[in-house]
Amino acid sequence: MIETQPEGQEPTAKFDRDELVRGWRVYENHVPRLLPILKFSAKTDMGQVRENNEDKFDFYEPEEAGILAERGSIYAVADGIGGAVAGQIASEMTLKQVISGYYDNPSSDIVTALRESVIAANDRIHALAQMIPERRGMGATLVAAVFIEDKAIIAHVGDSRAYRMRNGELEQITHDHSWVEEQVRAGAISRSEAEMSPFKNVITRSVGATQNVAPDFCEETAAPGDTYLLCSDGLTGHVKDDEIATILSEHSPSEAARQLIELANARGGKDNITVFILSLRALIPYGESAFESNSIPPSSPSEAGAVASSWRNLFGLH
Repeated sequence: MIETQPEGQEPTAKFDRDELVRGWRVYENHVPRLLPILKFSAKTDMGQVRENNEDKFDFYEPEEAGILAERGSIYAVADGIGGAVAGQIASEMTLKQVISGYYDNPSSDIVTALRESVIAANDRIHALAQMIPERRGMGATLVAAVFIEDKAIIAHVGDSRAYRMRNGELEQITHDHSWVEEQVRAGAISRSEAEMSPFKNVITRSVGATQNVAPDFCEETAAPGDTYLLCSDGLTGHVKDDEIATILSEHSPSEAARQLIELANARGGKDNITVFILSLRALIPYGESAFESNSIPPSSPSEAGAVASSWRNLFGLH
């Protein structure tokens, strides 16, 4: 149920860890085979034209062994639509609802849990928009990545994208839910025509703008050395894929994020810009040391958090 807010106050989605962990007790005896060690950087920028930032990023990294085994860690970017204030609310609500809903979902299937969390976010945002006339049409794009053992599962709605850099090759692993992308895939227009189209920013799916939502999913095996990029269209509207590839391959996540945003801004920065870069540094067998001198194998599942923490410190993670 959506509650109305006192005049002058904006509704936001609460992120209550006590609520988030409801039902997690069923995972207590589960143990992951592998722990993915990720170094990441996330940055968002207002750009050169907008007066506010409707982009958001968020993530959740549990350390409990059972939750790592069944849910892994999640990282996400959302780009709000529907006007300045409405877009900001929609992107924030999308991320908080998706993350909390994903971990709280009782399904043992990752894609099912993700899909149902996106649907719940859509229902909540759409209901709010129906209650407040000036918020009609509010919504957000979404791209989210779950890393669980040696798997990467990508969920997306709209034109925010996910890329993967592997062995020096950059691949876009999501397909934009946009009018021009659908025309290209149907063979109606060329890729170059799509890039020049006045309708290039018209999206065909979002979270919250309509009564129903249809997220797409991609699941693949992740490998040490892979780098994943989640981004809003404020980046891809200005920076080409080959330029993204060069920057990702030559710099650490923090420096790459800085350079990508600076390049988009230097070319006009017509939209908000958000980048989330995740570098998979290692896959550590649970309970074993990947490097003999840097870790003590845990003697029980309850020590998983300490092992994960020590590896985060080793790779400079926050």
